[in-house]
Amino acid sequence: MKFKAVVVDIDGTITCEKRELHLGAVEKLRSLKLPVVLATGNIICYARAASKLIGLSGAVIAENGGAVTVQYDAPASFANGVEECKKAFDYLSAHFELTQLDPFYRKTEIALRRNFDTEKAKELLKALDLDIEIVDTKYAIHIKSRKVNKGTGLVKLARLMGLEPADFVAIGDSMNDVEMLKVAGFGIAVANGDEKIIKAADYVTKAAFGAGTVEALEFLEAKGWI
Repeated sequence: MKFKAVVVDIDGTITCEKRELHLGAVEKLRSLKLPVVLATGNIICYARAASKLIGLSGAVIAENGGAVTVQYDAPASFANGVEECKKAFDYLSAHFELTQLDPFYRKTEIALRRNFDTEKAKELLKALDLDIEIVDTKYAIHIKSRKVNKGTGLVKLARLMGLEPADFVAIGDSMNDVEMLKVAGFGIAVANGDEKIIKAADYVTKAAFGAGTVEALEFLEAKGWI
């Protein structure tokens, strides 16, 4: 078994507990001799900047799969579905005081501060016939299309790179990484991962956060898989 690329989440996966980049994980990613893709729920300019600063090519999956690009200066591809997200946001705004994150830059979903009752919001949205979902990534609340996730983003990006999703090893920590781990050839959860991703993973590290990603990559190298 030999994989051709790695796709890795950012927050909680290559960071420390307080969200600063884990320098050991950064160094390890830069040392790899195969493409490394960053995947995040954040906006595409953030993902591109992170990739550039780490020293990677700029291939990223952003907005939970809604935005992808193959390199730093290449055009981005954006998924549909934001209009239904806006309808859900307008409806929920009558019940909660919501604060949008990066509304000017976010193209395929709506991200909100984690300061309202998401379970109540989910119940309220049952009154609408919308193909959307609410996802808590532990860093923001996302109103997003059910048809878009990091898994669909990986499928699209792999095709643009001339690869198959099964050619990738995926590493993550949160429920919004689950689909990405499932479509990849091998999925790894770092130890701080939530219950859903732990269950979805083929391998779970003993170390947490960025140290877990270092452990994951060393495990793959020891197996001769990357």
